[in-house]
Amino acid sequence: MWTPRLSTATHDLWRFLVDRAREVQARRVRHRELRAKYSPEARGLKLLREWLSPEQREQFNAEGYFDVIGCHSRKKYRIRYGSSANIDELNDAGVPRMGWCFVPNIHLVAGDVMLAQKIALETNERDALAAANRFPRALPQAPPSTRSRSRGF
Repeated sequence: MWTPRLSTATHDLWRFLVDRAREVQARRVRHRELRAKYSPEARGLKLLREWLSPEQREQFNAEGYFDVIGCHSRKKYRIRYGSSANIDELNDAGVPRMGWCFVPNIHLVAGDVMLAQKIALETNERDALAAANRFPRALPQAPPSTRSRSRGF
């Protein structure tokens, strides 16, 4: 007589515990999704996308970078995802020829830094580049006579 009731009660208890555990797990997943959606990084990228032109937004979504035109020199710059050393000056063929690095003097997420770089190049290119560090995009190759030759070992 007690055995069936005890078995049913145990079964009901386990079902209750499993259901509560699933609810807790679902709430944790939802909480993580909300945190990711409203994180500083997500908000920075959202703001950046709002400021990009449709062409720049499409390019950024597809490639992870977008191109801007300097307001004074009319040179083309490519801003890649990141917060430092992420600007390439492009030649007429679209090949990076020089790298530029300038960032705000406070810590910001990548999206906010990229937006600041875009606005600086499009509205005050000279002052932005005057404050920037420049570096070659590719290491220069040694002349053919000094390059090591493969000996086929």
